[in-house]
Amino acid sequence: MRALIQRVSRADVMVEGRQTGAIGPGLLILICAMGGDTEAEADKLAARIAKLRIFKDEAGKMNRSVTDIGGACLVVSQFTLAADTSRGNRPGFSTAAPPELGNQLYQYFSGALRALGLPVENGEFGADMAVSLLNDGPVTIWMDTADRA
Repeated sequence: MRALIQRVSRADVMVEGRQTGAIGPGLLILICAMGGDTEAEADKLAARIAKLRIFKDEAGKMNRSVTDIGGACLVVSQFTLAADTSRGNRPGFSTAAPPELGNQLYQYFSGALRALGLPVENGEFGADMAVSLLNDGPVTIWMDTADRA
């Protein structure tokens, strides 16, 4: 699974004029299930993100996790994280999981974060979404479970 994680002061997602999720301080997580991914990758990624120390401590160092600060997560599906830009000018997305599996793992990942005690809001899988955020830092981190294989 691939995730682009942004430390935010606030974030929200709208679908067709209605808000489907909103958080205050925490993480905006753009997530993509890749072909061959399983619930095991979703569990590992959720655990790593919950412990990722990218929030400032009293000394101003990035030493605290979203769990430590009592933050929340806004999880938004984004199959374009699977973009292959190695040839031509139009990215290919064939390495992304098929939509049914992608949605299953997206929902599972959100549940895994909740099971770790984090408040989780969501976008809407497969929808055309408008995501707004106030990036704090800015801090943006890329994670891919394939990198740890």
